[in-house]
Amino acid sequence: MAEGIKARNKRGSIGAQWWSRRFIDLLESFADQGRLSRGRTYARKGMVFDLRVAPYEVTAKVHGSAPDPYEVALGIDAIDEADWRAVEKELASRAVFRARLLAGEMPPEIEWVFAELGLALFPGSASDLHLMCDCPDWGDPCKHAAAVLYLLAEAFDDDPFLILQWNGRGREQLLAGLRRGTETGPDPFEMEEEALTAAGFWTPPSGLARL
Repeated sequence: MAEGIKARNKRGSIGAQWWSRRFIDLLESFADQGRLSRGRTYARKGMVFDLRVAPYEVTAKVHGSAPDPYEVALGIDAIDEADWRAVEKELASRAVFRARLLAGEMPPEIEWVFAELGLALFPGSASDLHLMCDCPDWGDPCKHAAAVLYLLAEAFDDDPFLILQWNGRGREQLLAGLRRGTETGPDPFEMEEEALTAAGFWTPPSGLARL
């Protein structure tokens, strides 16, 4: 049996950061509690493996009662390019969003930006999630899909950009879009990269050189 991914949180709620907790809170507001509970047990036992996040679809394999693992897919609706450009433009217009995204953080206000544009950052209802599993349980979600959803939340803890990737925008693509959204002024992304070069690390600022 392939070694699985074990949830780090062995009891209580899963999800440490606000974005993963928001994802789980929404999930638990509409999904069957019994199946979610069994899914948490599966996640903590390491029954899930080969979890992959791609635009609009997360896939994984889950060990169960059958000899072969079940295959699970978690789908969401696609965001079209025009809407993504609008999101990037709005995010780029707020310097604090740019700075926090560059630092690998997910500002809480980002969910409001999506909502203002009529979009959803997280699935908010059962109809927003397209769950597929080849097990015989037609539950929505089944315990296998629930296990994957909980481990996906922990993956979001480690890398919030996976949320955006699932929604169709990878990290580099998003940051490039933020650069495009700023029409004037120096690019803080480029300034940050320049500051990290060895050649310029010990060079005093021009103002200090005149003192």
